[in-house]
Amino acid sequence: MRFTIISSCILPWGGSEELWAAAALALQAAGHEVTVLKTAFDAQHPRVQQLRGAGCTVSGLDPHPVLAKRVLNRMLPTHRQWTNVQHQVAQAERQLRQLQPHLVIIAQGSNFDGVEFADSCRRARHPFVLIAQKAADIFFPPAHQRTMARLVYEAARHCYFVSQHNLAVTQHQLGLALAHASVVPNPFNVPYATALPWPAAADVVRLACVARLEVLDKGQDILLQVLALPKWQQRPWHLSFFGRGGDEPALRDMAKLLGLHDRITWAGQVPDITAVWTGHHALVLPSRYEGLPLALVEAMLCGRPAIATAAGGTAELLQDNETGFVAPAATVAALDEALERAWARSADWPSIGRRAAAHARAQIPPDPGALLSEHLLALTHT
Repeated sequence: MRFTIISSCILPWGGSEELWAAAALALQAAGHEVTVLKTAFDAQHPRVQQLRGAGCTVSGLDPHPVLAKRVLNRMLPTHRQWTNVQHQVAQAERQLRQLQPHLVIIAQGSNFDGVEFADSCRRARHPFVLIAQKAADIFFPPAHQRTMARLVYEAARHCYFVSQHNLAVTQHQLGLALAHASVVPNPFNVPYATALPWPAAADVVRLACVARLEVLDKGQDILLQVLALPKWQQRPWHLSFFGRGGDEPALRDMAKLLGLHDRITWAGQVPDITAVWTGHHALVLPSRYEGLPLALVEAMLCGRPAIATAAGGTAELLQDNETGFVAPAATVAALDEALERAWARSADWPSIGRRAAAHARAQIPPDPGALLSEHLLALTHT
């Protein structure tokens, strides 16, 4: 069978791409043809190299219209100008006409950023599915795309979400019941079968925040404000930020302003998440918006408790006061209250971590990418 994956992620590689990539590898290993078209493309990225090494065809969609169209744009009103996305959609249309795939997978970073690609498939009668990695309560589909969004979600062979929360939010925003929808969790990059040993005894509690350094979604600014409170300044903790992003300079300046810079490590992007949890005691995830955080799944599988806001599907996996601690909102007061409860039970963290690992294994399948690939194959026969 022939599969084409169109990724609308705006980054060269994002956590939102791990699910489709795992499914692509599984499909290719089973003897099917997989072509990937990316809107942000770095041919040297390790995951792109891995996909190509496995036999997948991976190429980029150039976001820059040709010179003639850029010149024409200067003479047209804004609503009629040729946009970068339209240029990328036109490239995808040419590829799809040549490839004639049995199924197109529109892999979105959120729940509406790929609708123009999906609408192109709908109009050309290419069978397609949608994957939505995130749904934010306040980000409805743009008004000029609302009709398009409703049409493509109705026309899709299937709609995949990574949490029940994201499915519910999308239905509310579209005003549609999506009977042809299901939840498939993201894959993970840590051992599945057994949790890690608890870190060696230390005088300082080592906290880790594993997330892109982008405060709109991940809320690291909230965490810094909590840890700057006088009571937290007096406690023995050290925080490591793992990840990169455009807000890193602002967060570094904020940490200096709040007097926290000596108690924070900016660890950057790391290839081995298992190593993170070998030396840290708990995850702190102050997100404003999420799908189902990969960082949460990995921390729980490694046997570490999490203190996290109830963003996206977090509260669907993390059991408050049992496998971790849930802040009901992404606010300073709510996160402080959850951290306070966690701190009071720090002696119980090893046992809470063991329960977290067992619960994660009970809820998350061992190979979500293979599970998605089986779903996709089944759809080609309907």
